[in-house]
Amino acid sequence: MNGFLRHLGKFSSVVLLATTPLLGHAQVRIGFAAGLTGDSSHYGVDLERGAKIAIDEANSSHLTIDGKPVTFELVVEDDQSDPRMGTIVAQRLVDEGVVGVVGHFNSGTTLPASAIYHSAGIPMVSPTASNPTLTSQGFNNVFRLVNSDAQLGAYAARYAVQNMHAMHIGTLDDRTAFGQGLADAFSKAVVAAGATIADREYTADQSEDFRAQITAMKAKGVDVVFFAGLDKQAGELSKQIHQLNLKATILGGGSFTNDNFLSLAGPTGQGTVSWEPGVSLNMMPGGAGFDAKMKSRYHAGVLAYSPNAYDAVWTLIHAMQKANSTEPKVYLPEVVHTSFAGVSGPISFMPNGDLKDPPATLYKVINGKWVPQMIARDGQMHPLGQ
Repeated sequence: MNGFLRHLGKFSSVVLLATTPLLGHAQVRIGFAAGLTGDSSHYGVDLERGAKIAIDEANSSHLTIDGKPVTFELVVEDDQSDPRMGTIVAQRLVDEGVVGVVGHFNSGTTLPASAIYHSAGIPMVSPTASNPTLTSQGFNNVFRLVNSDAQLGAYAARYAVQNMHAMHIGTLDDRTAFGQGLADAFSKAVVAAGATIADREYTADQSEDFRAQITAMKAKGVDVVFFAGLDKQAGELSKQIHQLNLKATILGGGSFTNDNFLSLAGPTGQGTVSWEPGVSLNMMPGGAGFDAKMKSRYHAGVLAYSPNAYDAVWTLIHAMQKANSTEPKVYLPEVVHTSFAGVSGPISFMPNGDLKDPPATLYKVINGKWVPQMIARDGQMHPLGQ
């Protein structure tokens, strides 16, 4: 098996090959890490599929780098959406000799993992991690393809105050690095917009009972609940808000705008609004074509962020081509200068590794479907069609 398929430990998968390398080809290993088991595994699987399609297409293109034909391999690790496992699999990927990493999904796993990749001098491109701290660490190897929580939180806060005319805003977060960071950013932006937070509540990321928090919000007359957590909890929260007759609209920021929430929330999800990084699938330059590829190969279309994972793989490969090298220390300086038309939209970076001019889209549940309502870029929000 060419010596590179091997047992990677209890929590890892085998190396995934898109093609069998021919004799004389350089084998270039790109790591991938996300939660592939547990409550958020559907996000991880969606990301993995996007990365696999990119690897397949790169190999089908018969690329040559430094005069050598190159075959790319995807080394997949399951970090279980757990920060401790995030560091374990990050070190494992380093030890496996990957030259770049796509991942992780959660901010809580991405943050500690980024330090390990930085120490090893390996570029990492997260398709999804949004905590502002990620790109403020001074690491030259860290990049992301979504808005930061500070950006999404600001959009959500302004929308709550200016468009929803919220009088009593409550927040509920799942205490993860993502959830707490997003709720912090939202709360700060609410105050900047001239309003106040009437109640701030917390839960655990595995909890399914929010009745105590809802009861507290009801006592304070909360009319908008900003939820910073993932789709499974958001769906349950929606049902319990309805059961306890809290007259409040759920507002989200980059975590549950998908069919899974719609299925879990059922009719109680009607009217829910949420900001998401990027633009809707039908507005992505390559969205329709990519979704067709997903359905053809996996019999399931895009869930959420697979286009970002696809673009993350190509970010690394384009930088290698620009540097004419697959050595991390050689091509890393080129990542920040990489610019191309991605499936998710234009890809180029700020000096700190943040995406340049990332858009965001507001969606609302109307008749059981998420319908785009507004788009934002550079701090400005515009209704679609204007």
